[in-house]
Amino acid sequence: MKTRLVIAGGSGFLGGVLAEHFTARGWEVIVLTRKPRAQTSATRDVCWDGETLGEWTRELESTRALINLAGVSVNCRYHERNRQLILASRVNSTRVLGEAIARCVNPPDVWLNSSTATIYKHTFGPAWDETGEIGSAPEAKDEFSIEVATAWERTFNTAQAPQTRKINLRSAMVIGTGRNSVFPILRRLTRLGLGGSLAGGAQFVSWIHEHDFSRTIEWLMERRDLSGTFNLAAPNPVTNAEMMQILRELCHAPIGLPASVWMLELGAFFLRTETELVIKSRRVAPGRLLKEGFTFDYPRLRPAFENLLRQFK
Repeated sequence: MKTRLVIAGGSGFLGGVLAEHFTARGWEVIVLTRKPRAQTSATRDVCWDGETLGEWTRELESTRALINLAGVSVNCRYHERNRQLILASRVNSTRVLGEAIARCVNPPDVWLNSSTATIYKHTFGPAWDETGEIGSAPEAKDEFSIEVATAWERTFNTAQAPQTRKINLRSAMVIGTGRNSVFPILRRLTRLGLGGSLAGGAQFVSWIHEHDFSRTIEWLMERRDLSGTFNLAAPNPVTNAEMMQILRELCHAPIGLPASVWMLELGAFFLRTETELVIKSRRVAPGRLLKEGFTFDYPRLRPAFENLLRQFK
């Protein structure tokens, strides 16, 4: 009998990365989604609404692991309706998964719930590990994001699942080549000569290669002695200016037009997104992963970018 993994909200980029990783290892992967796709030999989609209990709860019985990735994309304008959707999609999915686990006869061995490295305070100083300061900063325009992250984690932490090990995943930006990953967008802009620094370029970018993202998830599943909060980020964050310079060099793009804050504000308005996604300085360290002995295959950005660029050829 195959080892079973359930991925809630697993129909997007990260769900696809994890499904590919675990099916390659012979696992049975079930995806909880609002819009089930045509059946494939690799995964099985099961319908849920992310809010209420239903037939989908049966999938959690005797499951090796549950990963919750559910949540409406934050790549939008933060008007009132979108704010409600962003918050509710994360809090409600986490709440109902906790209720489902509480009803299981044989609950999942481990529950890994998404969070975000954005929860840490905007900083240009030393990188925050899991003990880092949490809070918003006016210059980062991140008050709403901190509100969402703290409510999300509070819901997860208070869920009653005494037989299930719980791990809170504060993930940095995952770079990969799949749909909805930021890397193909950055590559395209750089090749068009628009790969300059943003808002001065001094803000830090924390990141993790999709390969290491999957590896950390599997490693945390296997380490039955570990629980609590983990930062999923490579150990070497870079500034926005450094990131774009590396990409220009690798793409052989001699020109990279920069964008000031006012230009980003204007562009964000027309692209229906928010400038916080690029102006906040996210400097995060994987403190607990390193302390517990995890080793990254892509600890530095240049080799990570080189690997992803080879996949476009």
